[in-house]
Amino acid sequence: MKKNNRLVTATTSRIALTTSALLAVAMTAVADIAVKNGEKIAFLGDSITQAGARPNGYVRLTIRGLESAGVKASAIPAGISGHKSNQMLARLERDVLSKSPNWMTLSCGVNDVWHGKRGVNLADYKVNITKIVDRCQDAGIKVVLLTSTMIGEDKDNANNKKLSTYNDFLKELATEKKCLLADLNVEMQSIIEASNDKKNGKLLTSDGVHMNADGNKMMATGVLEALGLNPEQIKAAQAAW
Repeated sequence: MKKNNRLVTATTSRIALTTSALLAVAMTAVADIAVKNGEKIAFLGDSITQAGARPNGYVRLTIRGLESAGVKASAIPAGISGHKSNQMLARLERDVLSKSPNWMTLSCGVNDVWHGKRGVNLADYKVNITKIVDRCQDAGIKVVLLTSTMIGEDKDNANNKKLSTYNDFLKELATEKKCLLADLNVEMQSIIEASNDKKNGKLLTSDGVHMNADGNKMMATGVLEALGLNPEQIKAAQAAW
């Protein structure tokens, strides 16, 4: 009888230790995620971000992905169709700073290039984006820079070649300002290049620019990776979508 009691006690102890170990692993995984419970994330951008605030857009998928990893955060959608860096800078106080988020993701550059003569040249873009980042950081808001997604699903077209110089600047700025970076442009190119069926230029977009369902998932995945979700958490997030 005493032997059986010792066996039960030993088994119970092993279960308790296993449970504690699993709990510690889970807590460590959540601790590695940059965003914490109760924090607010502003999503500043153009029409891609505006559409991203819809139920299956990348803004909502990002929030759902965080929740699947044990982090309950809330979104402040701040995307307006057609907007460029100068317009985002002009409305930064109204749409972001006044709402006191803990984080802000910035998706900007497509219209600065795509709009041609009505766009924003690289020199002015650098000034605008730097001011946006500085003002956010001065207000205690942490910034995640997103490289601009492609303008047409062809990396070698003129717009994408020009856009690459804007994205190069964003990468440099992320390092300089110690911002998190989601390199969505590289991820988008990689997915398109690896696909056997390019779907006539609509693999990740509905029109070459604006994201379709798979494009929104690609963007959300990139943001979640930048925020620190590990591969297992990313898989869980994608399964929840």
